[in-house]
Parts: sequence; structure tokens; C-alpha cells
Amino acid sequence: MGNCPGFYGQLLEQSMIKDRFDRTINYMRISITDRCNLRCTYCMPDGIRCVPMRELLSYEEIAFVCRQAATLGIDRFKITGGEPLVRKDCAVLLSMLRQISGVKQITLTTNGVLLGDHLEELMKVGMDAVNISLDTVDREQYKAITGADELERVLTSIRMAAGRLPVKINCVVQRGVNEEAPAQLAALAKDLPVDVRFIELMPIGAGKKKDTVPNDAVLGQIERCFGKTRADDSVHGNGPAKYRRIDGLAGSIGFISAVHGKFCKECNRLRLTSTGDLKPCLCYADVIPLKEILRDGEADRDERIREKIKEAVLAKPLMHCFEDRDNITEQKRMAQIGG
Repeated sequence: MGNCPGFYGQLLEQSMIKDRFDRTINYMRISITDRCNLRCTYCMPDGIRCVPMRELLSYEEIAFVCRQAATLGIDRFKITGGEPLVRKDCAVLLSMLRQISGVKQITLTTNGVLLGDHLEELMKVGMDAVNISLDTVDREQYKAITGADELERVLTSIRMAAGRLPVKINCVVQRGVNEEAPAQLAALAKDLPVDVRFIELMPIGAGKKKDTVPNDAVLGQIERCFGKTRADDSVHGNGPAKYRRIDGLAGSIGFISAVHGKFCKECNRLRLTSTGDLKPCLCYADVIPLKEILRDGEADRDERIREKIKEAVLAKPLMHCFEDRDNITEQKRMAQIGG
């Protein structure tokens, strides 16, 4: 059976894993590093104590986990960080994942600074889509938010990728920081076929100290600038974003309302941290560790990893509690968890 890709692939098509609330789990976000080349004010403004490289999962270990996940019906993988492109040979990992039978989609989330340098090799190994984090198109504001003067490199990366594969631009709106940025960012979708999305700041890590700007306010600003929007019900990806169309724009405008538009009933994901912990929910500190199993050399580690993935799926809570900050148990920063 192991040497019969056609039959094995057919089995994968029939696989499906559900949690206790009958949600199908088919998507895994994989952090490959806690390092980043920016210092965004809501993520890691003062940096973090990065773990030694030996503590990070190797690409071979990540691919092993993904092979087991694929047998259970998890067939969509997103590579994240920190900033994934600061880890050497990120494209090698994508190539390894692309060779796994049953995998339907491999995407990447990046801040875009290094994307232009790596875009060709990433597309060559089969990257299906890319998300680019960008909170403003004002150079001085970008420097204030990220601690770096890299806006032009990011905009160049966007222009290089747009039209060649699906591109989503992700903006986190911060009160008193970039509240006027949404309309300017939405204008990127006027001539470029990109989705510009606005993500409510989640009270995780440094975000706990900041107020969340509701996406209703963001939509209002965009409609005052561009006119009324209309619903866009077409499929844009695997996540919970709700999309709107604006006449005259090549792309769509998306909203991920984690705090003011709870979407837990549609949750389809697990997270794998760079240090080998499966995380059922971003809101809570609970994890299922995999690294010890991956490194103990036992012959049955494939079966044991599959059981841990099932355990993580069954541990998924009914919903997060971002609206009730006192009950959030996750204390790590987003770069340590995985974006």
C-alpha cells in the first residue's frame, strides 16, 4: 500500500477529521521560526528571546508531521513565522510538502521584505498563494510601526506577485497609530488583483495592552472614500474573512473580525509552533507537544504523531474568549506562537 500512490491518494480523499463540535479540520498553520526582521509594535516591539535553532523543528520533522496530518485529511498548510523567509531555504520545505500525497494547498504568510528575493524559487516549488502583512503605505508611518525603512521593498514584492498567484494584503488597524490607513491600503486593489484585508487586533501578547478597532469602523471609512460596497461570496481561501466588492476595484476588500465578529463555529485549523507544539486554539495556552516523539527514534512514531494530532483536534474548544481578556490564558507573543 505504501508504494501505491494512486490507492493511497484515494484513501486520503476519503479521510476527514472532525472535532467534538462537528467541525472539519483540514488546515494547519506551521510556524518555522520565532525570528523576524521587523519589530512591529503589536507583535514584538522589543524583540523576544529567540530559542536556539536546535530547539526548532527541522524541515524534515515538519514534513513528517504534515505527512501524518495528511493521512487524517489535513491537506492545506500555511507556512508562517515570525518571518518565515528569514529562515534559510524556506523554499526547500515547501518543496518537501508539495511531494506529500493528498496535499491540496501550500501558502505562505510574510511581511514581504524578502519576498521579492525569493518569489521565483517559491513559485517554482509550488507555492499556491501568499499573504503579505502591511499596515500602511505611508513611509514614515511604516517606519514607526515596524522599526524599519522597508516599505518600498514590500510594495515591490506585492507588484511582483500580483497577477501571478493569489495575493492577500493583511492590515492590523491600531487605534491612534494607523486608523487612517484602511482607505489608502484599499486603493492598492484599484489596479492590482489583490485582496486587501483588515484584521482586528487580537488581545495576544503586546496586543493585550491596546484597544481593538472594530472592523465596522474600518468598513465605514472605506465606504466614505469609495462608496457603498457589496457582498463578495466567492471563495478566497481557507480562513474566516468576509469579503466586499467595490465597483472599479480589481481586487476585493476582506474583514477578519476576530473580536467583534466571532467565527469559531467555522474554525477549521490547528497550529504547529516552531518548537513542535500543536495548538488547538490561539486564545488559550494549551498545547500538545510533538518534539519528544519526533526525536526519540521509536519505530511507531508515525502512529504516535497521528494520535497526538487527533488529541489536538479533540481538544479544540467551542470558541475563543477574546472579548473577555481576563480569561485568555495565552501569554506568549504572536511571533512565538506563529502568525
